[in-house]
Amino acid sequence: MSTPNQPAPSAESAGSAAANLSQVTIATPTIHDGDEQQERNGKKVKLEGIGPTGRPIREHPDPAPLDKHGPAKIMAMCNQKGGVGKTTSTINLGAALAEYGRKVLLVDFDPQGALAVGLGIQPHELDQTVYNAIMERSVSATDVLMKTRVEGVDLLPSNIDLSAAEVQLVAEVGREHTLLRVLRPVMNDYDYVLVDCQPSLGLLTVNALTAADGVIIPLECEFFSLRGVALLIDTIEKVQERLNPKLDIVGILATMYDPRTLHSKEVMARVVEAFGETVFDTVINRTVRFPETTVAGEPITTWAPKSAGAAAYRQLAREVIAR
Repeated sequence: MSTPNQPAPSAESAGSAAANLSQVTIATPTIHDGDEQQERNGKKVKLEGIGPTGRPIREHPDPAPLDKHGPAKIMAMCNQKGGVGKTTSTINLGAALAEYGRKVLLVDFDPQGALAVGLGIQPHELDQTVYNAIMERSVSATDVLMKTRVEGVDLLPSNIDLSAAEVQLVAEVGREHTLLRVLRPVMNDYDYVLVDCQPSLGLLTVNALTAADGVIIPLECEFFSLRGVALLIDTIEKVQERLNPKLDIVGILATMYDPRTLHSKEVMARVVEAFGETVFDTVINRTVRFPETTVAGEPITTWAPKSAGAAAYRQLAREVIAR
């Protein structure tokens, strides 16, 4: 997201930043002494002190209710490194968006089926999953759709069967557009479609990027996470150039941040130096609450609605809607 008089960040500019992490200067918002508000994207946003990113936190107001739903914006939650909070962020962002009256479809595009588990569903017990929808013309998304415990949130589940699709799709014509074909008939029923990608840059991830309007990159505040970002953004650039010109990076979400450690703070500073305004103001702190929600099979917004984690994902939802 850009500040006034600056172009919006593109995958190409983000790629340059990732390749030159140590050679860029910090990109801070334009704020004058005494200002309590800043204009962003033509709207006034309230400033709420300095956040972990080192920038003033811009508090977005609650979004206005919608008169109707659709067509959906498709967002891929993508990072080829595992364990960075993709699935946790997909579930909790989806639940927070639903709290603000948005209809959300979560797509589990990882053969591990963790998204279903995090919503209290056992993927190995399912007869039909997203695998059947992408590989069998007779099966549509509506045949596979499941209601979740969270009002306003539906799920396209997956299980280990999806791992076979990576090989089977290779021989298909237009194989990169298979997921988009499946999602297109239900687009008008939802406001957001969040695709939880597997931790790799294979054909399933390329399918998600080809279908998406934007990418959210969850990035653990740990040094090794930085090393793979350049490769991911290079893949995003190639998909943007060859398959999906509208694809862009919605934002980079810092996860598992520990304000008590110097390492987390140093990694955060490097990320903001490299990517500037592309980094969300919202930062997800490390907390024991998130593992608890996985066991409970529900998002943190309902399991611990007054927790700091729930507040962070609501803030992220407001920021995503504003972007």
